[in-house]
Amino acid sequence: MGLPLSDMRILDLSLIMAGPYCTLILGDLGAEVIKIERPGVGEGARGVPPYFFEGESAYFIAMNRNKRSMTLDLKTPRGREIFYELAKNSDVVVENFRPGVVRRLGVDYDTLKKINPRIICCSISGYGQTGPLNDRPAFDLIIQARGGIMSYTGEPGQMPVRMGAPMGDLAGGLFAANGILTALYQREQTGRGQYIDISLLDCQVSLLTYRGQYYFVGNEIAQPVGSSHTSIHPIRAFKTKTFDIVIDCNTQKIFAELCDVFGTPELAASPKFNSRENRLKNKEELYDILEKTFLTKTGEEWLELLDKRVAIGPINTLDKALSDPQVVSRNMVAEVDYGNGKKMKILGNPIKMSEIDEEVFKAPPRLGEDTEQILTDILKYSPEDIEGLRHQKVI
Repeated sequence: MGLPLSDMRILDLSLIMAGPYCTLILGDLGAEVIKIERPGVGEGARGVPPYFFEGESAYFIAMNRNKRSMTLDLKTPRGREIFYELAKNSDVVVENFRPGVVRRLGVDYDTLKKINPRIICCSISGYGQTGPLNDRPAFDLIIQARGGIMSYTGEPGQMPVRMGAPMGDLAGGLFAANGILTALYQREQTGRGQYIDISLLDCQVSLLTYRGQYYFVGNEIAQPVGSSHTSIHPIRAFKTKTFDIVIDCNTQKIFAELCDVFGTPELAASPKFNSRENRLKNKEELYDILEKTFLTKTGEEWLELLDKRVAIGPINTLDKALSDPQVVSRNMVAEVDYGNGKKMKILGNPIKMSEIDEEVFKAPPRLGEDTEQILTDILKYSPEDIEGLRHQKVI
């Protein structure tokens, strides 16, 4: 069966992380994603060290499978004309320049909607298109810090730390993909495209969820709690004789199961620990008991004893996570063919749908490798036209 977005074409002007992650999601769902890159230079992620496969940065590979690459100099009048022709034959334009850049280039939504009223333009920027900071540069770390999440990430009493995953950027890509899909659905009703303004800071603030609400309702300013939880106990990481594990006993029933495996069922009935409220009040004493108990056996033993009774898992390093039987069974480790008999493992698509056959991924494109085919197939340019554009350094 065909992929759900196989009749959608996206022009991708975005760079590095948030925008490419957005178009990665849409490309995995079947959209034709055309990366528009600077001739001879390409997207900056192509050169990010330290790891390369077949001359391509692993950083770039992570974000750009299932895409095509076309080189085009948008600073030239002829380059803009070609982009307008493509926009007339496309559904979505994604960019993550600082506010004002696409307007100066002449490829902003107000310009493009005159060419194609059905076009959807999505801008992803640090602070959005409005507000006192809208023209400031911002990257993942800055967004995590300003958005508040970094202030309560880490261990109690220690310097706050950046989240291990670049959620300042990735959240922007996720929200942008949702916004684009919503705009496409609305276009089916109205026949019109629209403009989507995604601020990475807005996205981070949205992720505050209940910690933000705790501040509004209880005036609580969140502090780091490590792997624990601010309200519900016991939830935390523990050391065993072999490796570290985590448990999540967020209900009285699950806590009672834990105590039963420990051989101390009376612990769950104790007035100190017989409710969420009481476990919260006496969490230090509770964790002291649990820490000592978990150190009496190996991680393997605890996983076997507690599996199916308590939410428990090992704290996997990447090598173990990417070979975990559950991860492998869900095709979250896939392969792409680089030609010449060379294959490379990549992360799979987490969106599983009943009407989609298992995905076959296409390797990320070499810089400009699809330029000629795009100009020929979509815009019907002749070989002479294309050679002239190369000579003028437009492509």
